[in-house]
Amino acid sequence: MEKGKILLALTGIHPQRWHELLSAEREVVLEPNGADDPSITYAVVWKQKPNLLKSLPNLRAIFSIGAGVDHVFADPGLPDVPIVKIVADNLTQHMVEYVVWRVLDHHRQASLYRAQQQKKIWHEPPQRVAGDISVGIMGLGSLGRAAASALKSLGFAVNGWSRSERPMQGVSTYSGDAGLIPFLNATDILVVLLPLTPQTQGIVNYGLLKELRRRNGLGGAVLINAGRGRLQKDADIVRALDDGTLKEASLDVFEVEPLPKTSRLWSHPKVFVTPHAAATSDPAHLVPIMLRQMAAFERGERLDNLVDREAGY
Repeated sequence: MEKGKILLALTGIHPQRWHELLSAEREVVLEPNGADDPSITYAVVWKQKPNLLKSLPNLRAIFSIGAGVDHVFADPGLPDVPIVKIVADNLTQHMVEYVVWRVLDHHRQASLYRAQQQKKIWHEPPQRVAGDISVGIMGLGSLGRAAASALKSLGFAVNGWSRSERPMQGVSTYSGDAGLIPFLNATDILVVLLPLTPQTQGIVNYGLLKELRRRNGLGGAVLINAGRGRLQKDADIVRALDDGTLKEASLDVFEVEPLPKTSRLWSHPKVFVTPHAAATSDPAHLVPIMLRQMAAFERGERLDNLVDREAGY
């Protein structure tokens, strides 16, 4: 099987470092030589232009540079070839760090201490042990399971919810529509790590947030979203914060990105904002994984971490 060329199609991300690393082993182009360029065998993409891949006759596989693949499916001319999502220790570690950081920040009442510091108040509020706090993770894929393991090791009670059954030792797991409300009712801190699909778009809305447990050692329910922005309804989160349905929120993703300067989330006193930075794709770690996959595929081996087109992730 001939190597062929890699089409590097990135929108909103500078391609230079990706190009340098991929070019160490393969010929890389930033545009096809015509809509039906026969020399391209792989595409490495992030929010590729619509219909860019549609007519490439020898395209063998598409590689997403992020853990999410909803941007790939947004292409109306997506060809019927395997789609590979990135699963990398580096990416997983970044996400676990973010989730643990934000859970601990809320659990240890950091916002209260920051407010006290501004006013020069010396006061120690009561602290609950981690085992009294239930963290619920929506999405038990590789990132969700890694985060669950880390939180469990710190002593938190951990729940998990997914669309289909995903048992995990030491974690109370729920699944499907029937399991969603019981999962939320047993959760103090909700961590959202779901993939974005037609079924999950807008799932984090006011109705869902109202089901979280508010009578707890934290003094209210907490939301952390490090998944995809369109999983949530920004206005519903603001409403829930304003009326006390939510005590606090840490948000890394938003319906519109960059977050518009007019959004109330920027200045809301109960919100911690990060700019989609929970788990940045590092080409130095991800490119070698892609190149190894391509070489293995050409030896007749199976591609790893394939996307289920029917499920959308």
